[in-house]
Amino acid sequence: MTALVLETDAARTLAATTLVETVMATIRQRIAARSLTPGARLPSIRAFAKSMRVSKSTVVEAYERLAAEGTIRSRPGSGFYAAGQLAPLSLAEIGPRLDREVDPLWVSRQSLEAGDEVLKPGCGWLPAAWMPQAALRRALRTAARADDVALADYGTPLGLAPLRQLLARRMAGHGIEAAPEQIMLTESGTQAIDLLCRFLIEPGDTVLVDDPCYFNFHALLLAHRAKVVSVPYTPSGPDIDLFAAALAEHRPRLYITNSGIHNPTGAILSPVTAHRLLKLADQADLTIVEDDIFADFEHSPAPRLAAFDGLNRVVQIGSFSKTLSASVRCGFIAAPRDWIEQLIDLKIATTFGGGRLAAELVLTLLKDGSYRKHVEALRIRLARAMAETSARLKPIGITPWIEQPAGLFLWCSLPEGLDAAEVARRALADSVVLAPGNAFSLSGTASRFLRFNVAQSADERIFTALEAAMSA
Repeated sequence: MTALVLETDAARTLAATTLVETVMATIRQRIAARSLTPGARLPSIRAFAKSMRVSKSTVVEAYERLAAEGTIRSRPGSGFYAAGQLAPLSLAEIGPRLDREVDPLWVSRQSLEAGDEVLKPGCGWLPAAWMPQAALRRALRTAARADDVALADYGTPLGLAPLRQLLARRMAGHGIEAAPEQIMLTESGTQAIDLLCRFLIEPGDTVLVDDPCYFNFHALLLAHRAKVVSVPYTPSGPDIDLFAAALAEHRPRLYITNSGIHNPTGAILSPVTAHRLLKLADQADLTIVEDDIFADFEHSPAPRLAAFDGLNRVVQIGSFSKTLSASVRCGFIAAPRDWIEQLIDLKIATTFGGGRLAAELVLTLLKDGSYRKHVEALRIRLARAMAETSARLKPIGITPWIEQPAGLFLWCSLPEGLDAAEVARRALADSVVLAPGNAFSLSGTASRFLRFNVAQSADERIFTALEAAMSA
């Protein structure tokens, strides 16, 4: 009986929603046909309800929604009036910008601003269809039943305690001893790096990065007015001899890297390189920020600098944007105990409280086993996509730098004589966003390279556009 009542209530709700949308569509059509000109008064609620054969409450709801979206305007005591027409969108405004310089923000701008019809093998995230949609919806329904504080209040600056406790246990699985009070939640991995830069460096300080490295490291450090020096990256980590030379010459304050799965190369830090790197960092009093956002893509855990170091001079950051949802912004910083209070102050100064609702969603998914099952399936799916993308690229002369790396990315070289930036611009004209190598390379030595996101590379049109761009 209860189920029948619920089904009946749901049907009534759907019918009411459909009637409201019908009324809204009628008003929009009259405005588009100019039977309601800008400034014209709409029919009264009573009169329109009678003409449409709906309830007055349906018309009230429709008018309120139209007013909220700016289609009509409310004048208290007078009624509702048609608003002016919005200026039509220009295709030139929404199309990809072919003339933008290939800088550290080139790929991000092209990918984030592109419409759904644009193919994005150069972007850095999974397709929405690869995310755990059903589990996310269940977690959202759980969140909707939470108390008022969880839904509407600020989170504590340090972040949701149960999630920090769970993160501490997950980090212990990688050999990293971090107490929950050493972990601070952030809105994203990017915010984590931004807070650490605010805390650790001043304008003009030198920061080391890998060459190539994640292009947003360049953009963030530029925003902080740091002097950025790059060190060539090898399949086992940074070139240690050149790293030592950079330490001696530039005396950097900070080094930012991925040690689990490197972005963009997919390389894995070797234990030997990790030990030598930490020894050099200790001698030079260098702080290391270890960006570990791809940890859950690994089949076998790679060495972690934070595990070898014990969170002494290595800070680790992470995020769930790549594996769970880019819309659920939740990251974290694991840092030495005596840094946390100042990091909290910086977080309050820049974003005030934490995003509690996002943290609650992540906690629900981690606790109920949905996330574990999702990433296990994701690793298998990525391995298959990696093999398929590699096999599709090789016949057209595009060669992976590492054979079958783990994770999301293939770092590939083009045939001799081709410039990746020019290929990317030509492909953009065919609505394909590529990631040219020099967007990742501070030294500008990756002009023949492209980074491919294998999860976004299944569409045959990508390879057709790529071949056309290469042969032009």
